Amino acid sequence: MHDEKPDIRGLEAEAYLQGGYFSIAQASVHRVSRQLLNHYVTHGRFERIGRGLYRINGFPRSDHDEMREKWMMLGQDNAVLSHESALALLELSDNLADEVHLLVPRSRRGLRRLAGVVIHTRPDEEQVATVWRDGLPLTAPARTLVDVAGEIQPDQAMMAIRQALERGLVTRSQLEHEAMQRRRPQLIARLLPDR
Repeated sequence: MHDEKPDIRGLEAEAYLQGGYFSIAQASVHRVSRQLLNHYVTHGRFERIGRGLYRINGFPRSDHDEMREKWMMLGQDNAVLSHESALALLELSDNLADEVHLLVPRSRRGLRRLAGVVIHTRPDEEQVATVWRDGLPLTAPARTLVDVAGEIQPDQAMMAIRQALERGLVTRSQLEHEAMQRRRPQLIARLLPDR
């Protein structure tokens, strides 16, 4: 009988690891009902961010909250941040993207569309190398750079590649290999600095 009690502290501990955010599914795992969530929203302990997404009221904000919100609202198991969003999280761009870019398997392309989100798809069987930054999953640096090549200004792409190489985030051979995998070898070859 004791196990049936809501685990509010456990839910909050999980939320602390996610920038103060938690999903309705995570609340359910901690036996926190929708009614109890509504009670805590009404009394100011939590705030409702969007459909199925909540946040601990007063938790410090971060620069990447919008990305976290969109990723969590789409479904943490469905997507990783990609393209310009991943580039920003890797600190390889000074540009703030107007939209959050997420990469999902093709079988999930029918997910509910969110305002301010660009959905990119990949083959279901493709294993995407990911890294984590600020508690967010994103495409690995080589994949990110190949994905944005041709989508951002060439001088910005060249600068991002140069910075990634200088900081040791990627090697030239990793970029060339990823470009071959993504069928973009000539594009990357033009952007790579001379040896």
